[in-house]
Amino acid sequence: MRNNHDSGPRDRRIVVAGAGGFIGGALVRHLADRGHTRIVAVDRKPLPEWYQRVVGVTSLSLDLSDADNCRRVVENAHTVYNLAADMGGMGFIERFRIQCLRSILINTHLIEESWRAGVETYFFASSACAYNTDLQKVPTATALKESDAYPAMAERGYGWEKLMSEMFCQEYTAERGMKTYIARFHNVYGPWGTWDGGREKAPAAICRKVVEAKASGQHDITIWGDGEQTRSFMYIDDCIDGILRICASDQLIATPVNLGSSELLSINQLVTHAEQIGGIRLTRHYDLNAPRGVAGRNSDNTFIRSVLGWEPSIPFCVGLAKTYAWIDSQFNARKAGAATVRDHH
Repeated sequence: MRNNHDSGPRDRRIVVAGAGGFIGGALVRHLADRGHTRIVAVDRKPLPEWYQRVVGVTSLSLDLSDADNCRRVVENAHTVYNLAADMGGMGFIERFRIQCLRSILINTHLIEESWRAGVETYFFASSACAYNTDLQKVPTATALKESDAYPAMAERGYGWEKLMSEMFCQEYTAERGMKTYIARFHNVYGPWGTWDGGREKAPAAICRKVVEAKASGQHDITIWGDGEQTRSFMYIDDCIDGILRICASDQLIATPVNLGSSELLSINQLVTHAEQIGGIRLTRHYDLNAPRGVAGRNSDNTFIRSVLGWEPSIPFCVGLAKTYAWIDSQFNARKAGAATVRDHH
């Protein structure tokens, strides 16, 4: 995938914060594959616990909620991508709101030190959790457009941190002239992501449960909520492509933009897709006390289409098949005693 952003000099220093995580790791690999030679990958996790490590990339284990660490990594940087945050699926963000809120320290210090260091482009990974939850109370909820973040009623903890950090980016552009970009991610999934342990999101969790059911012979599955909750899910390749396209557009400076698929699915439909890929039918049990998040959320892509002439388009069935195959291989590797992406966590 080539786009405008890839045509810049390959020797500019690029910093990816949160590089030990799912999306950050995929971004680092993409940039390295395209010949960028001065990538600095940073994550709080110890290096052996990173989801992906890319040969030839400077990889640092540092906590970016500390201003001194931020100052150190952004020195002489041209572009900073901030994907660092304490987060996970609903099981994590509903239980650990303080941890999620404390991610504001990362963006607060990183954007200030980036500005001081003369960084030219600063990207912040926001989330659909920043949207007004009152608009997401039924599974058939209208797709969210960018203006729906205000009046603000974000998801407690994680969503408020994202909304406040967006404001930091906008003010650094307005008051200090720094080029900032903000994308509101909608449920990113794919290989090399979290697939067990409590932080995984719905597509990975459902794939793992189907794989486990096949392996155990227990043909049952427990679904969080009533299964009627709806979401859109964006495959990782679309996410990375979108980040780079957004950061190459002068029209999107300091302007939050949806980055998500507009293909709406219920959790029950997700389970059906995973069953079809696995070639199995399971008896469904519903845990109505489990975290389930908002009733319905979808991405309105009118704005990103109008500006970029592009939107995430990889069909869910295609992305899920790749994700399922990867999780199946991880599951079998673990059974055979080999190391997997999650075993250090």
